[in-house]
Amino acid sequence: MVFGTPSTPLPPKPPPNRHRLFTASRGALIVTAMSFAIRGDTMAAVGVRFSLTDAQLGWIGGTAFWGFTLAMIVGGPLCDFFGMKRIMFVAFFCHLLGLLVTICSNGFAMLYVGTLLIGIGNGSVEAVCNPLIATMYPEEKTKRLNHFHVWFPGGIVIGGLVAFALTQVNVGWRYKVCTMLLPLVVYGWMFFGQAMPKTERVQAGISAKHMFSACLRPLFLLMLACMLLTASTELGPEQWIPDILTGSAKVPGILVLVWINGLMAIGRQSAGPVVHRLAPTGMLLFSAVFATIGLWWLSFAQGGVMTFAAATVFAIGVCYFWPTMIGFTSERNPRTGALGLALMGGMGNLAVSFVLPYMGDIKDHDGGPAALRAAGVLPIILIFVFGALWLADRSRGGYKAEKIGN
Repeated sequence: MVFGTPSTPLPPKPPPNRHRLFTASRGALIVTAMSFAIRGDTMAAVGVRFSLTDAQLGWIGGTAFWGFTLAMIVGGPLCDFFGMKRIMFVAFFCHLLGLLVTICSNGFAMLYVGTLLIGIGNGSVEAVCNPLIATMYPEEKTKRLNHFHVWFPGGIVIGGLVAFALTQVNVGWRYKVCTMLLPLVVYGWMFFGQAMPKTERVQAGISAKHMFSACLRPLFLLMLACMLLTASTELGPEQWIPDILTGSAKVPGILVLVWINGLMAIGRQSAGPVVHRLAPTGMLLFSAVFATIGLWWLSFAQGGVMTFAAATVFAIGVCYFWPTMIGFTSERNPRTGALGLALMGGMGNLAVSFVLPYMGDIKDHDGGPAALRAAGVLPIILIFVFGALWLADRSRGGYKAEKIGN
C-alpha cells in the first residue's frame, strides 16, 4: 500500500558531497561521545569541588539525556520541515555554549544548565545525522548507521584517554572539558557551506499525516518501549562505571570505560557480516543475552583480570544495541521518517535521564555494585522480547526490510 503517492517513488539520489557529510557527521558524534566520557571521568572531582551528593551528580548527568531527548523529539520532525542544515547549526551553537557554561561553572545550577545545553547539542546531532545517513545510503541503512555509530564508542575512547592522560599530569576538570572545543571547530568547518539533501520521507512524497500515523503502528510502539531498556542498559552503567569500578574493583574505572568502548567501535565497524549472518532481530537477541551476563558479572568483579573480562562481555552485548535499533526502525518502519528515528533516540535518552539519578541514589545507600545489578534487570526483559521477534521473523521466512514505496 502506498501512502501519499500515486506510484512507487524512486530511491533518493545520493548527494555528490555525501562522503564529506558522512565524515562531518562522525566528527559531530565524536564531540557527543567525548562529552559522555569526560563527564564520567570528572563526576567525582566536580562532586568534591562543589560538595555535591551522588544523587545530585546523577541529576546533572541525567539532564544531558533529557536535553538530548528534547532536541531529538523537536529537532527530528523539524529536519523535514526546515531542513537538516538549520538543525545542524543548532547542534553546533548548543555544543559551543554548553561547553563554555560548563567551563565557567560555579556550582550545581551552572553545571546543570551547561550539561543541558550540551545534551541539546548532542540530541540535535543525532536528530540530523541519523536521517541524513539513512537518506544518503538507502540500500544499506543498518550497516552505514553502525559505521556512523562507531564514533560514539570511538569518541568515548578518545575522551577517556585524553581525560586519563590529563589526570596523570594533575590537570583540572575544566581543562578536560576544554579539549572538546577542537573537534567542535573541526566538525563545524566540515559542515559549513555544504548543501544537505531533503530527508528520505520528504523525497518520497510521504505526507506528514502518514508519517505520524506510521508512528502508531504496533511494531514501532513495541520498539519504542524496547529503546527505553536498550539505551538504559548501555548508557546508564557507562556513565557510572569510571566512578563505581575505581572504588569497588580497585582498577582505574576510566580505562575500563575506554576498553569497553574500544571493543564497541571495532564491533560496529565490522557490523556488515554480522548483519548479514544474524539479521537485525538476531543481533538484538544476541546483544541482550551478552549484556545481561556482562553487567551482572561486572557488578561482582574484583581486580583487573576479572573486571576487564566482564567488561569485554558487556561490550559485546551493548555494542550493536543503539545503531541496530535505529537501523531496524528505518528498515521496518521507513514511513515514520525523521520523526520515527528522533522518537527512538529521544525516548532512549529520556529513560537514561531517570536511570542515572536512580543508580546514583542506590550507590549513595547500597554501593556501586548494587547499582550495576539494578541496571542488569533490564536486558533480561529484552531477551524475551527480542527472542519473540526473532522467532516471528523465522516463521515468516526471515527478516525483510520494508521499502518506503511498497
